[in-house]
Amino acid sequence: MRCPFCGRDDTQVKDSRPTEENAAIRRRRVCPDCGGRFTTFERVQLRELTIVKRGGRKVPFDRDKLYASIAVALRKRPVPEDRVERMVTGIVRQLESSGESEIASSAIGGMVMEALKGLDAVAYVRFASVYRDFREAGDFQDVLTEIAKDVKDAGTPPAIPEKN
Repeated sequence: MRCPFCGRDDTQVKDSRPTEENAAIRRRRVCPDCGGRFTTFERVQLRELTIVKRGGRKVPFDRDKLYASIAVALRKRPVPEDRVERMVTGIVRQLESSGESEIASSAIGGMVMEALKGLDAVAYVRFASVYRDFREAGDFQDVLTEIAKDVKDAGTPPAIPEKN
């Protein structure tokens, strides 16, 4: 593994631990040249995934980009970090086990919307505003009406964690 500080190609592993319910390995590394310390993660990747954007452009799947987009929707929401990590891991596993190597970005957006709907209603609306490309206030009202209908049909309160 290359040192991010000095660029040396050979760093030493000081500690390895399983994380994410044994779905990844966290490695603490140190560079013998500059003494820099950093952490890397190893995850199982079942297949190379390619994302097909709306305009037809193809890009490699990036788990960190998926995580970041979900984190933006959940910013300042009282949702535990491990729940977010499990959600991202679940979406990635669904994508990898789908049997497809090329996946439409809209399909991923739909998976995220479905996961956020059960996790946090505010994050769901935030993500929907970008995913569905809201142009006016009425678009927000439509999503809020949809959430209210789902709550009424299910007979349960929306997934909004209580404030302390």
